[in-house]
Amino acid sequence: MAKRSVSLVPTMGALHDGHLSLVSAAKKKSKIVVVSIFVNPIQFGPAEDYKRYPRDLKKDLQLLKAYEPIVVFSPDAKEMYGTDFRSFVEVSGLGEKLCGRSRPGHFRGVTTVVAKLFNIVKPDYAFFGEKDYQQQLIIKKMVKDLNFDTQIITIPTVRESDGLAKSSRNKYLSKDERKSAPVLYRSLIEAKTMIQAGEKDPQKIIKEIKRLLSGEAPIEIEYISIVDPENLEDIKKIKGKVLIALAARVGKTRLIDNITASAK
Repeated sequence: MAKRSVSLVPTMGALHDGHLSLVSAAKKKSKIVVVSIFVNPIQFGPAEDYKRYPRDLKKDLQLLKAYEPIVVFSPDAKEMYGTDFRSFVEVSGLGEKLCGRSRPGHFRGVTTVVAKLFNIVKPDYAFFGEKDYQQQLIIKKMVKDLNFDTQIITIPTVRESDGLAKSSRNKYLSKDERKSAPVLYRSLIEAKTMIQAGEKDPQKIIKEIKRLLSGEAPIEIEYISIVDPENLEDIKKIKGKVLIALAARVGKTRLIDNITASAK
């Protein structure tokens, strides 16, 4: 009897249309789909929002009913890590760039929990969103280096009608902050337009993104980078395909976004 394929969609719950696009893609790929819902404590820093991260398992299960039959795996921290957990998985280099600069240890927590999920579920396919570009790139590298028998499939970012990337943390935004937040995507679109028009200097593009973001309050830039999409190295002159990535705090809420662009 032929083995039926299994697809995994790892999530931290507080499901939105972005997560559901992954579930929908997984359902098209496999008859058996596992959605994990687990707020992973080891990927949060001590000053981050682990305790207040949105949690609504009842609502999540209700949303997933539309995709039945489906398997939901929702362990607690003790089930995942026990009482004397000492083993971690880390992808060096990639995890220290972009978001890794301000969130030391974050990606070690991500790769460790994903490795555990792969060992528990043994999926043939695993689905991740392009909004977390660095995360999916790191996981692909982990899979290659450690010979996991899982194919990583990346799904395009799902956005609100005004361009804001769907995120569980959008719930933190006040009404005024929500009005300001779409400038993140608008600035990325402007950067892509500049590249397509022939601009080769990353610093000029970054300067323009900063100008656009500074016109909206209250936004505090964490980073704006134009990098090689394969290794996340900063580039000095734009040629071929590049990744434009940024992180910023809108009020107290940290949001990330990215876009790819190709020079003529």
